Amino acid sequence: MRGAAHAGLVMVLALTACGGGGSYTTAVDKIRNTGTAVVGTKADQPGVGLRTGAGEPQGFDVDVARYIVRQLAGGDDVRITWRESPSSAREALLQNGTVDLVVASYSITPARSARVTFAGPYVIARQDTMVRAGDTSIRKTTDLRGKRICLAEGSNSYRRIVDPPPDGLLNLPAVLVPAANYSDCVRKLAAGQLDAVSTEDLVLAGYAEQQPGRFRLLNDPISDEKYGVGIKKGDIATCEAVNRAIIRMWQDGTAAHLLRKWFGGTGLKLPASMPRLQRCG
Repeated sequence: MRGAAHAGLVMVLALTACGGGGSYTTAVDKIRNTGTAVVGTKADQPGVGLRTGAGEPQGFDVDVARYIVRQLAGGDDVRITWRESPSSAREALLQNGTVDLVVASYSITPARSARVTFAGPYVIARQDTMVRAGDTSIRKTTDLRGKRICLAEGSNSYRRIVDPPPDGLLNLPAVLVPAANYSDCVRKLAAGQLDAVSTEDLVLAGYAEQQPGRFRLLNDPISDEKYGVGIKKGDIATCEAVNRAIIRMWQDGTAAHLLRKWFGGTGLKLPASMPRLQRCG
């Protein structure tokens, strides 16, 4: 009898341990049951995701992620751990379970969709180009022929300029200058080590606003970039839950408010309506 009681106690303790934060099959179940989430975002992109000092990162993507996580948790009582997710590491962080979600200027592409399940898009940015303010030799994107453009590790933006279709759009001959990330690109642009940085306008506008008068956007967009929420491959339940949160974010006015908050002073034409969501399956 005593042995049976002991066995029963062990089973109860085991079930309690599992219910208190063990392994979950989907990210949304983990967030709902534990009240915690680990979110990957950028830490070096002003206006999008920027961390200064020991505090939490700040920016549009950070606020979007915070809204989505609270929707998934069913309330504001949720603890978020922020994990820096550079472009080169986003897939790996999802695949190995280091993060639950990635909200990090993460453009949805066919190649990435083979390794990641994407919810969204939650906004559509446009790929534009930034140059030094005094460089009059570059007025439009086609002027990048033969110029030095930045190749940020893990990013596909440069392909739109230099590759032929289907990955590229312009197929321009150019010199690719490698950089660790887009902050490194901007530093090299300022130092005259390259001639142009081409990526999403929301990202570029944040850098330009951080150093007024130093850089200039061409305002010559070449593509629409769909920003999605990265989820571990095959986690359809979380994808569908995130899509429901994105719909609510646009319906209740939060998305428009956040776009104005972070980019209202940049001169960009901001998106006014929710993008068409893609299927999770």
